[in-house]
Amino acid sequence: MPRMSIQSRVSRNIQRIRREKDLSQEEVAHRADIHQTYLSGVETGKRNPSILVVERIAKALGVDVSEIFKPN
Repeated sequence: MPRMSIQSRVSRNIQRIRREKDLSQEEVAHRADIHQTYLSGVETGKRNPSILVVERIAKALGVDVSEIFKPN
């Protein structure tokens, strides 16, 4: 089975964590100071966020940034 790309892993983890915490994209985007459409693009793999943006999203989700990069 081929390995999942890091971009796919990041997008899936962000979406999974957000849903587990029952947060809307709008709320997470507001907390991370990014636009909701940008967060949507990150979650669908259409956008490739910088490390600094990933760190802000992790903080907005209330998790350590390492959770964003964990294998599924």
